[in-house]
Amino acid sequence: MKFKNSAEGQRSIRLDIPSLQMKNEATISPATIFEPQTSAGRRDGSSGNSVPPKLPAVPAPEKKLTLFALRLAVLEKAATGLGTLGFIWATVVLLGGFAIALDYTDFWFITIILLIEGARIFSRSHELVWQHQSTWSIADAGISSFRKLRLSSRALVESVKDMLSPVSSGTSKPTQHSRDISETTEATNARVQKLQRRPTRIWTSSEVPIVSYAGWVFISENVSKILYWLQLLSAIACVVLSLVKLIEHNYGPVSKEETDKRNRKASLTIFYASALAEALVVLTEKLYWEWKIVICKLLEEVNEDCDLGASGMISTRRFFYDSYSRCINGSIFDGLGMDMVTFAMDLLSSNWLDEQLIGARILHQFSMKERFSNDTLQKIGTTLPVIERLVEILNWKDPREEEIRLAAAEIVSKLAGKKQNSLRVTGIPGAVESISSLLQTNRSPSSAADEIGEKKIIFDQEDYGYWTFNNLGLLILKKLARDHDNCGKIGNTRGLLPKIIDFTHADERMLRDSSVTTSQVLNVKRSLQLTKRLASTTGTTGKILQREISEIVFTISNIRDILRCGEKRPELQKLGIEILTSLAQEVDVSERIGETGGVLNELLKIFFQGGVVEDQRDVRMVAGEALAMLAFESTSNCHRILKLNVVERLVQALEVPLLHVSAGRILRNLCTYSGSESSNQLKGVTAAAPIVLKAIVSETDKLQEVMVGLATHAFRFMTAEELAAIFKRAEFREAKLARTLVEILRSHRNPHIKVPRMRRFAIELAIWMMREKSTNVQIFRDLGMEEELEGVLDTTSELESFNIFSGTIGLSRHSSSIHSLVETAIMLLKNRFDQTIGTD
Repeated sequence: MKFKNSAEGQRSIRLDIPSLQMKNEATISPATIFEPQTSAGRRDGSSGNSVPPKLPAVPAPEKKLTLFALRLAVLEKAATGLGTLGFIWATVVLLGGFAIALDYTDFWFITIILLIEGARIFSRSHELVWQHQSTWSIADAGISSFRKLRLSSRALVESVKDMLSPVSSGTSKPTQHSRDISETTEATNARVQKLQRRPTRIWTSSEVPIVSYAGWVFISENVSKILYWLQLLSAIACVVLSLVKLIEHNYGPVSKEETDKRNRKASLTIFYASALAEALVVLTEKLYWEWKIVICKLLEEVNEDCDLGASGMISTRRFFYDSYSRCINGSIFDGLGMDMVTFAMDLLSSNWLDEQLIGARILHQFSMKERFSNDTLQKIGTTLPVIERLVEILNWKDPREEEIRLAAAEIVSKLAGKKQNSLRVTGIPGAVESISSLLQTNRSPSSAADEIGEKKIIFDQEDYGYWTFNNLGLLILKKLARDHDNCGKIGNTRGLLPKIIDFTHADERMLRDSSVTTSQVLNVKRSLQLTKRLASTTGTTGKILQREISEIVFTISNIRDILRCGEKRPELQKLGIEILTSLAQEVDVSERIGETGGVLNELLKIFFQGGVVEDQRDVRMVAGEALAMLAFESTSNCHRILKLNVVERLVQALEVPLLHVSAGRILRNLCTYSGSESSNQLKGVTAAAPIVLKAIVSETDKLQEVMVGLATHAFRFMTAEELAAIFKRAEFREAKLARTLVEILRSHRNPHIKVPRMRRFAIELAIWMMREKSTNVQIFRDLGMEEELEGVLDTTSELESFNIFSGTIGLSRHSSSIHSLVETAIMLLKNRFDQTIGTD
């Protein structure tokens, strides 16, 4: 995520999109609908239940800060304890008991030391409050440090001058100082300036002028510095005064008669020693602070380890002050329980924009970085209020909240990548509606919307990152759509499906011009991926979604445009074709696709195109599958395909390794569902007989299954003489074909998930052969066909009862069961055999 400044000084958000991302998303081969897909064998590998490899534990960098805070708290509480002891000793023993008997110098030394100690305790108790407030806008590290004072000496002189000029002190300098923070990045500067340009109804705590006409001194972000130096000077003064008295060791003469002064020396020595010890502990604490913060640059080191970037110094310093405050105000161990993620989640729930921004930045960075991502997402995913807050932020449309909204969207996109978290996200009421708000564009509201009184927010900032939010919205929905129930929620969200389909539109320039921005193409691609997942949903939910998607008037026409002009975007063509294949499972939708002008023609062009590059191979394969699906059980679509005179080219495609399976399926469906009126147009299928016979004998698995199924229907268009001539010309005997069919049944004792129709097609072809020629009965009987058929009866499965599948759900049951086919074949074997015996 980056922020860029345009030439006009406007700021815009740009999403980093790796160049390989789009390529990798499209390289996964699709699951075919002609065979069932179990959850264990899903080709896309996106079940959401897979367990990622366990990464080694990464030590939390912020533990260095909590440990530092603990050590500082030990020194601070030790100093406070010694100071309290000295204060009680002085007030009770010295001033209370010997105030009159004390020497003049001792009395004032003790009084000054007590005042100094009181000032130090007061300044320390309030310093953390001001330090905490200063972290709202100060971007550089080392506050309250010697280095800070040296670097700001010039600013101090200028500020003193401003104090003498009341008119300018409250106007120019605070603004200048707030801009002087910009040691971070140009993005942070742009963000701060944008926030400052917009007036608010509340004060920013770091810029509150406590006293009028004294701007520099009483600006809240500088008060902590004053209190810091007050403590330091108090400790130094206490050391000097105590050492003077301890070195001189002169507490006034004590005579034997003055019994009330005999313990004065010991009492004063104890007091000065405790004051010295307390001051030395304070100085040790300050030196330790400066050593770690200024010399060792602990804050910078932790910030770098956390990968928070230059602007993250605000977050790192604020985390440290909060941890230190806990150690000081409660037990010294309270700060050890803090971690950066919990700290960020608390800030995200704040009502202050600055705190929300800090929390969003930390959570975003920790969620995106690989070494912190798993632990961070696990903690966010198990904290429901945080998920609800993130989902709520997706609805924010104020340009000032753009970065927070963008960070929330990216975090939700990471959460949605894990199935359990995605269910928690969609379980929040209104979550899908909030996600759909990311799909809003900068288009003006339609007149129809104005007429019904709908009010839409139109952003007046030209640099608002619409494309970025659109990308993330589609990505989140795509990840959520991995779950079946989430698909139903997406479909039930009012107005969401039309929004998704609207993003599938790609004009000719976008498809053919390689200079089109990646984000625009990515929008089209992700919308197609999302539509594909919704359209391929199984069960009743899938049928409803397929119907609703197809009823949107732009769905099929948008895909047709991609097929027509997208030769340079094969990944988009492939997704569009897969959507058509899934939608065609519904008979009515299949008819609607066929009626849309040019769709079948474009699919055939893609299927037959030659000389294609490697990345278009998958497109041709899915195009063939779509054509086979559109021709399935649709007489009108078969007629439309036959009108394009493609039978001869389909026969030729049977010899192309890339196309032979799909070509065989298309020809079989054309022969099966075209009707008798298309017999003349299908006469050309007979030319495929030699190719089919050769494939049945020599091939295995899917190609063999397709060719056996095609043979049963293609041979019906030939007379007995034509078939005999083809067998003779191919030097192929019927006995060889019969032997192959028996071997198929023998090698497939049980139905196989990859070739669920293999046994059915083999039995159908055997029945046709026995009916066509009586001598084939004896051949099958001699080969043991009856025994194999009886074995089929014992192993029949529902797997063999369907033409196509949606996941593990069978669709379009065969008109005749495999059990009835087996009985028919056995009857033919027995009847023909009995007739032969009777004749003899």
